[in-house]
Amino acid sequence: MPGQTHETTPPKVVVGWREWVRIDAVGVPWIKAKVDTGARTSSLHAFDLRTYEVEGRPWVRFDVHPWQAGAADAVTVELPVHDERAVRSSSGHEETRYVVLLQLVLGHRSVEAEVTLTDRDEMGFRMLVGREALVQGFLVDPALSYAGGRPERTVRRRNWGR
Repeated sequence: MPGQTHETTPPKVVVGWREWVRIDAVGVPWIKAKVDTGARTSSLHAFDLRTYEVEGRPWVRFDVHPWQAGAADAVTVELPVHDERAVRSSSGHEETRYVVLLQLVLGHRSVEAEVTLTDRDEMGFRMLVGREALVQGFLVDPALSYAGGRPERTVRRRNWGR
């Protein structure tokens, strides 16, 4: 109708069941993630978690091993704690986890996501992307892998920037 404006919704980004994710703001340019529509919240493999306060507000310092099955290129991250919540794993085990806000780049779209911190060392992927992130403009095609592209092979196999 004349005189009316219509907001347009940006097109959905198609992602596969596994994707490379960038978390540039905290120094993790690439990490392989499982896209999991069964998980509400995203999760990141974090170790050496230490909490402290900044101006009376809780913060967490933790290390990330971005490469699966390896400890190379560990990155130390410091962020304010957004929340603490009980999370039930797929095996039924419940644990309290710190939640931080991270800007994730998935399939060329940047979204802010709540991410729980936990030990995913025994899991197949160092990161899991859950529904709360995916609802921000993604469609999951389980027949696809790395629909958003991959970093160059040298980046995936070697230290980045070193």
